[in-house]
Amino acid sequence: MKFCWSTLTVRNLDESLQFYQEIVGLKLMKRYRSSSGLEIAFLGEGETQIELIQSTEDREIDVGKDIAWGFEVDSLEECMEFVQKKGVPIASGPFQPNPNIRFFYVNDPNGLIIQFVENM
Repeated sequence: MKFCWSTLTVRNLDESLQFYQEIVGLKLMKRYRSSSGLEIAFLGEGETQIELIQSTEDREIDVGKDIAWGFEVDSLEECMEFVQKKGVPIASGPFQPNPNIRFFYVNDPNGLIIQFVENM
């Protein structure tokens, strides 16, 4: 079995694409409107991707408080400085639970917890 993608329903696809492209650094692979009117975008390179879906319904989005997506970075300090310059507040951290890993959290435009991780 191979994990293909994780799907997130978003309030505003353009705002979410901007976050995942500019802040996280993911590449837009494809974007289209489905026959049912949903707007869909896939981001990421390689085997695992993120699917963002904007519904035509005007409804609340509940991403949950116990879910997070983690992304590895080369330098935690540089990443923290970068997200702050982009106006994205650090939600918590940085943390170093052991000598081999450090990380911090931000929230995406939909409230999803994003973890940036430096493996040492």
